[in-house]
Amino acid sequence: MKRLEVDKEKLSPGMRQYYDIKEEYQEELLFFRLGDFYELFFEDGETAARELELTLTSKNAGLEERIPMCGVPFHSVKPYIEKLVNKGYKVALCEQLEDPKNTKGMVKRGVVQVVSKGTIIDTELLNEHDNNYIASILDFSFTYVLCYADISTGSLNIMKIEHKKEKLLNELLNLKIKEVLLKDGTDTELIGILKGNYGIEISISNYFLENGCEALINGVEDIRFKEGVKHLLYYLIVRELKDVSHIKEVNIINKEDYLEMDTHTIRNLELVETLRLKERTYSLIWLLDKTKTSMGSRKLKDYLLHPLKNLEKIEERYDKIIALNNHFITKDEIREYLHEIYDIERLCGKIACNSVNARDLLQLKNSLKVLPNIKKNVEELDFKYKINTHQGIYDLLENAIYENPPVTLKEGFLIKEGFNQELDELKEIRSGGKTFIADFETKLKENTGIKTLKVGYNRVFGYYIEVSKGAVKDIPFNLNWERRQTLTNCERFISPELKEKEALILNAEEKIINLEYNLFIEIKEQIKKELISLKDTAEIISELDALASLAVCAEEYNLVRPVLNKEHTIEIKEGFHPVIKKVSNNAYVPNDCIMKKDTTTLLITGPNMSGKSTYMRQLAITSIMAQMGSFVPASSATLPILDKIFTRIGASDDLVSGESTFMVEMNEARNAILNATENSLILFDELGRGTATYDGMSLAQAILEYVNKNIKCKTLFSTHYHELTSLEKEIPCIKNIHVAAHEENGNITFLHKIKAGAVDKSYGIHVAKLAGMPQELIKRASEILSFYESHEKKKNKEENVQLEMVFEEKKDKDSVKEFLENIDPVYMTPIEAINKLYELKELIKKK
Repeated sequence: MKRLEVDKEKLSPGMRQYYDIKEEYQEELLFFRLGDFYELFFEDGETAARELELTLTSKNAGLEERIPMCGVPFHSVKPYIEKLVNKGYKVALCEQLEDPKNTKGMVKRGVVQVVSKGTIIDTELLNEHDNNYIASILDFSFTYVLCYADISTGSLNIMKIEHKKEKLLNELLNLKIKEVLLKDGTDTELIGILKGNYGIEISISNYFLENGCEALINGVEDIRFKEGVKHLLYYLIVRELKDVSHIKEVNIINKEDYLEMDTHTIRNLELVETLRLKERTYSLIWLLDKTKTSMGSRKLKDYLLHPLKNLEKIEERYDKIIALNNHFITKDEIREYLHEIYDIERLCGKIACNSVNARDLLQLKNSLKVLPNIKKNVEELDFKYKINTHQGIYDLLENAIYENPPVTLKEGFLIKEGFNQELDELKEIRSGGKTFIADFETKLKENTGIKTLKVGYNRVFGYYIEVSKGAVKDIPFNLNWERRQTLTNCERFISPELKEKEALILNAEEKIINLEYNLFIEIKEQIKKELISLKDTAEIISELDALASLAVCAEEYNLVRPVLNKEHTIEIKEGFHPVIKKVSNNAYVPNDCIMKKDTTTLLITGPNMSGKSTYMRQLAITSIMAQMGSFVPASSATLPILDKIFTRIGASDDLVSGESTFMVEMNEARNAILNATENSLILFDELGRGTATYDGMSLAQAILEYVNKNIKCKTLFSTHYHELTSLEKEIPCIKNIHVAAHEENGNITFLHKIKAGAVDKSYGIHVAKLAGMPQELIKRASEILSFYESHEKKKNKEENVQLEMVFEEKKDKDSVKEFLENIDPVYMTPIEAINKLYELKELIKKK
């Protein structure tokens, strides 16, 4: 049965209320609160039952036919919401806005929040290392405006992107945007790529915030940026009912301030996840992340993905690393205190969005507790951080919140004794009542002589006197007990005195729960006023944690402070790949990388598995680490400040878009060639291997020539086309280097050492032997190789002889040669070429 097929007027009052609310939230699955359950009806019920593997039942809604329904308990709703959101659904939570006990007739209900992929607040559902971004994209025909926010941390950022889909997609993928907000009429191809290829959730909205958040919006000057902020804020505030009071400002991101890396570069260099398993372990961030807080971990990742180009800011980070390592005792103390700090950013997000509980506030209190100690340590280091210790909030939470409160807010035991006089009086009544019950039970046993008599309590029947079946006959008739419940082996009664006390105790219990809840809300509102200040503190803590992590890495991995220059000079001594050195069981062989100002390309030859790709990657990683403010893996390093890094490493088909290995190669090479500048770094690993040998070699040489003549940026180019090594003689800025290998008795040993010059031999069969190929296969491959090599030499010799004969016979100019010398095929049209060919044929006939 479909919701729109029913006659609304025939629905029961409760279902009519559901129907009206659902009209406002047609895209979402509406979780409708009824008592202790959230229930879903009509198509929502069928969808939820299927996706959550629940039993689909039905409900009488006033119609002739029962309507589809399924439900989940309200106290354990989180896993169900998480599952639905991960599958791409949006969930609207409709709560009871009144206490049913105090309401006559229909309880008022309304949606209190909408949860989607990009607006999750619950820290249990979020990755502590990553931001959870929702973005708005506005297309201004000549440029894209990307506005993105993380509601869980309260960050709001905006940037302009060149009007190219690949640039926009690159930014969305690098930021790991979970949900994108678009206007109606947006390019359908873009929507298809976002949703179909990358699983990014798409929401459509044509509305812009007109009132509210003036401080945020007016802080932006660019009218396009204002529109982007209004577009995103309308959706967050009006549609998804989010409180954004913890967002301090709009961060305007200028792409020119950072080293640019496209998504291929980030993936190929394994900066945040490995190529093979797509896991964090064994990536560069895994190696560098020694942070103690989730905030610090996210900040460090931001440093890594957005390396700086500002020399002064980079040097400032170097100075702080040196200060931390020079004051190693202070550094260790700071890291111990940081270990006590919870995710203040996301706690602020939960407070702002009213999803905080007492345990969250305890985490905040424990985090604030160590701030005075950190402030003292920072002053010792002479860092210019102004740390607010938030003593007032700490004292408030210390005096108010129990150390082990329940998860929910309606169970009591939230607020400590001594915080509120009225609450203390109610607790005394409750405590006195319990003493009364114990004394009352003792007195009844004495008066009746029934030693097994008990006074108990349950939620259904309240307080009762329990007597076993055999002892019922011993109850004196003059006590006026009233039978309350009959069980198999006992009877339960209530006496006038117990009934009177029950009303007093239960009334006090209910008042305590309500008063504690109200006091908790007041405490939360007091803290809410300090959210911006807390966010500032969280920012300082995250920076301090990230820098302390880099300081630890500098010592643990023997990293050095690089020297940055503006002369386009690279001089790395004993450089190494930090991740491979860390995880390798074998001794790592360090290598130098020297590229003077007049050297733009290192052409690398050598066998497979010898370390060419590692050598290339370690240069890029060293440059990235240097510009993120980290020390670098080498014994010494002099580096230029790069503006962009491009990579073409590894051979893989793009199965999502259906592109072949060679097409992927060409797309990535084109991207580098069209966008690189003199200050860029390009890594080309065996470019051209995805096609036929001569095709690939021709393209590789043409690309090498183009890069060195037109772009003149630093380039590492590895190849098996040994013919390319002759370019060193033709283009002075190209230098040949090779990875050394030692061959003896048909066996090869990789030395992993970079040396000057080129090699003219491949070792493919030797590598196959190392891989454990059958000996018979290896022998046959060697025979075939010998045949091809001898055949090639013979062929070349014959061609040389023929050429010599031709030139000997044609010493004197003849008419054919003169005709050919006078035409230039480069500037001929096809029809002109055909005509010339006809004339040549006629000329030969005459001869």
